[in-house]
Amino acid sequence: MTEDLNNKRDIYFPSYNGTNDNLINLLNRATQILCEWFSKAEKYGPLPFDENFNCIMPEDDGNSAEELFSEIKSLLNNSFNPVHPGSLAHLDPPPLIFSILGDLIAAGLNNNLLAYELSPSITLLEESLCKWFAKKIGFNDLSGGIAASGGTLSNLNALIAARHNAGLGSDPNSVLLVSEDAHSSFIKCTRIMGLDESNLVRVKTDNKGCMDINNLRKTLDKCSIKNKKIIAIVATLGTTVRGAIDPIKEISRICQERNIWLHIDGSIGGIFAVTSIPIEGLNSVNQANSITINPQKIIGITKTSSLLLVSDMSTLENTFSTGLPYISSKENITNRGEMGIQGSRPAEVIKLWLGLRFLGLKGIEDILKSSIKRKDFFIKKISKNKFEICSGPLHIVSFIPKGVLPKDSDSWTKNKVNELMRNNFMLSRPKFKDNYYLRVVMGNYNTSESHIEELLKFLDA
Repeated sequence: MTEDLNNKRDIYFPSYNGTNDNLINLLNRATQILCEWFSKAEKYGPLPFDENFNCIMPEDDGNSAEELFSEIKSLLNNSFNPVHPGSLAHLDPPPLIFSILGDLIAAGLNNNLLAYELSPSITLLEESLCKWFAKKIGFNDLSGGIAASGGTLSNLNALIAARHNAGLGSDPNSVLLVSEDAHSSFIKCTRIMGLDESNLVRVKTDNKGCMDINNLRKTLDKCSIKNKKIIAIVATLGTTVRGAIDPIKEISRICQERNIWLHIDGSIGGIFAVTSIPIEGLNSVNQANSITINPQKIIGITKTSSLLLVSDMSTLENTFSTGLPYISSKENITNRGEMGIQGSRPAEVIKLWLGLRFLGLKGIEDILKSSIKRKDFFIKKISKNKFEICSGPLHIVSFIPKGVLPKDSDSWTKNKVNELMRNNFMLSRPKFKDNYYLRVVMGNYNTSESHIEELLKFLDA
């Protein structure tokens, strides 16, 4: 058995003293297959999934490379393809090429951001990159952050820190205030925190989809009368259906007056805060206690890439630190697994770092500006007589035929989505204010104005 394992070691794992030719050949072949799939995107469309796709499970004996590469091809050919210019349904843009390389390097390193001794260079890299983001949005020298696998986890990290900071523990009278258009992840967050839906208080929005300040004040007063303790107020920087931005300046003022933690869910629009792009409503983010930013949603950092930035790093350390008794610690360096819910984490910050270094601030702004430009072009060209349009200052547009009844919006959007898919355009159909809408997300860098004009022809037909 030992002899057999020794013979196969170079097949199973990278060699510590050889050339790793086998790995090089496998990587070259995998790269070729992946790039061919990218190149054939227009042929297959955004979503060519075959419901008869065969998911083969492991057998007694391992499969050959030929068999596995055949299955890889089948997997790719039945996957959503974000590089297709008609992929406009969700916040899933094409991947940056250097971010793809970052994923490869992270997988090869197989370092663990649980602790410094398991990821020395990457621990320092994550700390520095989070600090860079925090300073860019206007936080002070005490600030920093932590990466997490998705915006839901980043939001959850923030809310648990807010609750701990307020000394509320598992107080059943504690509540979380969000707008009625806030992301559904906050329902998950309250459940995980041992609360129920009555602890998630919805604040009304105005006709632009922004949190209504007067209603926020009334809601806070009602909470006070009922002896409810406020965990945090969540402002949304880019709502899911229309890309609206809550009045952060006014909300932050209220939070300061009442000593309430302000968290900003900037999963969609937070990345704009590190640039000089003038976006209506994007101000005073540096007044928040915490903010979630998801670079994966627009600038093409491969999944997952989410950051929680906080104005004071001690709040994360005080909330999540356990001492990690089985890990050696280094003086003046905090193990990153002690700053959030996740312990073991991959070195996925590498793909964010490489992507940002490759783009530079000018490249980031170019991608963001282009997304706004496509959104503006779409709104300019779509028939205002035919469609009711919901949008905000970001790159998301939702629309529906004027006068359509809620019961008819379901069938209309279903039929339209299917028709558009047959013509290689993928849009989503969110439910919003009792109606189903069609939603287009203009974050695909491969989508040109000619593609948008073609889409509009199908919509007007």
